[in-house]
Amino acid sequence: MSAPQEAILVLEDGRTFRGESYGATGTTIAEIVFATGMTGYQETLTDPSYRGQVVVMTAPHIGNTGVNDEDFESRRVWVDGYVVRDPSRVRSSWRSNRSLDDLLGEQGVVGISGVDTRALTRHLRERGSMRAAISTEPQHTGGSVDALLALVQAAPSMEGSSFLDDVTTPEPYVVEAVGEKRFTVAAIDLGIKGMTPRRMAERGIEVHVLPASSTIDDVLAVGPDGVFMSNGPGDPATADHVVGVLREVLERRIPYFGICLGNQMLGRALGRGTYKLKYGHRGINQPVQDRTTGKVEITSQNHGFAVDAPLDGTFETPYGDA
Repeated sequence: MSAPQEAILVLEDGRTFRGESYGATGTTIAEIVFATGMTGYQETLTDPSYRGQVVVMTAPHIGNTGVNDEDFESRRVWVDGYVVRDPSRVRSSWRSNRSLDDLLGEQGVVGISGVDTRALTRHLRERGSMRAAISTEPQHTGGSVDALLALVQAAPSMEGSSFLDDVTTPEPYVVEAVGEKRFTVAAIDLGIKGMTPRRMAERGIEVHVLPASSTIDDVLAVGPDGVFMSNGPGDPATADHVVGVLREVLERRIPYFGICLGNQMLGRALGRGTYKLKYGHRGINQPVQDRTTGKVEITSQNHGFAVDAPLDGTFETPYGDA
């Protein structure tokens, strides 16, 4: 068995971590964030909302159950890089058909293992998400990190970045309702996860998934009982076209709901701004408190931006109080 290839992780502020190559070899540069889920790494990797990001898994053991063809949330892996502490080299699941390492290699995702992810997560929590690079190339792993650090600091920031053209469906498609059809929903794909329309379909909803570039005429052609906008990557301030379509939906009093980026689109359509969070909320174990009852629930979240709106009370919008 050959010796593992060296790899290095360099953060925008100069902090470095050394480890071993995991997945593909080469160099990747993107925003680095951490995800707190103890399970569900395959769903994380294939979530289009992670486009443009290097993902750090806070759980130490990753890859234990390999990967399968049923748990993909989209057509491919979307993360730009992957950081793990102690990857399992042996997969143990009757559903698995290949290892996580193999999947990352097949899809060209550069990763690093053997990193103190606890220390790294603490650093990101205190300093905030930032740009970072993973490299296995000898000119970066064997000597000074100055050249790689310069590349990181010259890379574009997540603020002002748009990835909708990368992640949205190129053509409309329909997910048929399971059993008797109760409603029709037009779902604007901003980076939709496969499970979302399937869960709607299980509730008797016929889902027409439309590209992010769709117009209000495209939406109305579906004859929707409601409009949905999905999760997605990038800065919500760059999606002016989508906000414009949503305003036309609201003017027509068509019921609307959205999650993640879709919720941020609603905030902007109502005249509110959005802002970048220090390190975001990513994982399947995010606590949220209902301020009216005091009840706390555990939720699944994946977002790095938030709507600048008051926590209590209402505010005026062109469509009435919200």
